[in-house]
Amino acid sequence: LGTAKDVTLGPTAIMSLLVSSYAFHEPVYAILLAFLSGCIQLAMGLLHLGFLLDFISCPVIKGFTSAASITISFNQIKNILGLQGIPRQFFLQVYETLRRIGETRAGDAILGLACLAALAGLQAMKSRLPRAAHAEPLAARVSYLIVWTSATARNALVVLFAGLVAYSFQVMGSQPLTLTGSIPQGLPAFRLPRFSMAAPNGTIPFRSIVEDMGVGLAVVPLMGLLETVAIAKAFASQNDYRIDPNQELLAMGFANILGSFVSSYPITGSFGRTAVNAQSGVCTPAGGLVTGALVLLSLAYLTSLFYYIPKAALAAVIISAVVPMFDAGIFRTLWRVKRLDLVPLCVTFLLCFWEVQYGIVAGVLVSGILLLYSIARPPIKVSEGDVLLVQLGSSLHFPAIECLRDTVCSRALAASPPRSVILDCCHISNIDYTVVVGLAELLQELRKHGLSLAFCRLQDPVLQVLLSADLEGFQHFPSREEA
Repeated sequence: LGTAKDVTLGPTAIMSLLVSSYAFHEPVYAILLAFLSGCIQLAMGLLHLGFLLDFISCPVIKGFTSAASITISFNQIKNILGLQGIPRQFFLQVYETLRRIGETRAGDAILGLACLAALAGLQAMKSRLPRAAHAEPLAARVSYLIVWTSATARNALVVLFAGLVAYSFQVMGSQPLTLTGSIPQGLPAFRLPRFSMAAPNGTIPFRSIVEDMGVGLAVVPLMGLLETVAIAKAFASQNDYRIDPNQELLAMGFANILGSFVSSYPITGSFGRTAVNAQSGVCTPAGGLVTGALVLLSLAYLTSLFYYIPKAALAAVIISAVVPMFDAGIFRTLWRVKRLDLVPLCVTFLLCFWEVQYGIVAGVLVSGILLLYSIARPPIKVSEGDVLLVQLGSSLHFPAIECLRDTVCSRALAASPPRSVILDCCHISNIDYTVVVGLAELLQELRKHGLSLAFCRLQDPVLQVLLSADLEGFQHFPSREEA
C-alpha cells in the first residue's frame, strides 16, 4: 500500500529490542502494542502529518545508510565464518569476531566466499549485458533472456545451489556447513488482539496495560516510522523515484493493525531485506504481494526445505545487497558543496554504530539545530553612506530579531556622527508578532538618540501588518531610489 517499491516490512533487531523494553516479554503486550502502534500511524497518515518526515535531511539519510551497510555486513561475517554466540552490539561484535577468528569453520567460509563471488559475477554480468535487438536471431534473444533471468534471480539461484550442496553433504552422512535448521510449519490463527490479560491475582485490564506501556506508545510507532521512511528515502534517491510520507504512514498503520490479528509484534522497514528486494529487481510496490504470498506458502508447505539452507549463503546474499549502499563519495561531495552538512552526516554515521535509532534521532536534531541557527542568524549586509542601508539576506523570523536589533544599533551608534537607518525588506515575505514588537523597540531606541528608521521595498503582507501595528515613528518607501 506504500509508494516505496523496495521497502520490505517485517521484524527487525531495533524494533525487537524496543518491543522487549515496553512489552515486558509478554506476548499479549507485544501484540496489543502492534495494534495500537498501527492505529497511531494510521491516524498520522489520515491527518497528513507526513510532512514532519521532511526534516530528515539527505546527510542524515546518507549517514544512516552508510553506517547500516557496514553494521549489517559485519553482522553477517559470523555466519560466513560459522561462528556462534557473537553479540549483537557492533563494537563487541567486532572484538569477539576478531578474537575467535581461529574458530572459523572451513566449510562455511568456503561456501560463503563462493556465494559472494558468484553474486558479484552475476551482478557484473547483468550490468554489462547488451540488450538484444528484435532484429537479432531467435537464439541470441533466447540467450539474452536466459542470462538476464539468471542474473536477476541470482539471490534465489545462489541460495538454491547452496541448499543442494548442503543436502548432498547430509545424504553422504557428513555436514561441514551450519544450516538454518527446523522452522515450525503452519499459519497463525486470525483473531482479534486481546485487550486484557489474565494474571495470578486477577485480570489486567486494557487501561493498566496502556499505562504499563507508557511512553512506548509514542516511541515504538515513531521509531518504526522513522526507520521505514529513512530506508524508503535512501532507496528512492538511488532509484530516482519519489515517496509520499503520508501514504507510507497509512501503509505501516495497516500493516501493524492487520499484523496484530495474526499475533505479530510491531514491524518496520528492514534495511537488509529491502536491499535484497531492490537488488532482485522489484519494479513496483506490488512486489510486496509476491513476497507476502511466497512467505505464506513457505510457512504452510515449504518449511521442511528451509532446514538445508546454509546460513553462509544467506549471509552472502545480504552482504552483496547492502555493500553497494555505502556511499564513500558523499563525504568528498559535502566537503566541496557545504562543509557544515558534514556535521549531521558524521553524527548519524558514528552513532548508528551504537544504535541505529540513536543515530537517526541525533542526526535529525543536529540538522534541526543548524536550520534554527541559520534562521536565528540571517546574513545581514550593512552599506555605509549618508544613512546606513541594512539588507537582510533572508526572511525575518522571531529568533532573528535580537540579532537584527544588535547589528543595527551597534553600527548606527558607532558611526561618526551616528546615522539613521534604512532597512531593505525585499526578502521578508511575512513577520510575526515578536518581530513587530522587536521593530517597535528598535524604532524607540534609535529615536532616543535622534535617529530614524525607515523601511523600503516592503511586500504587501508585511506592510499591512506594520500598518495595522500602528508603530510610532513608522515610515516606509516603496523603493530604494525613492528613499
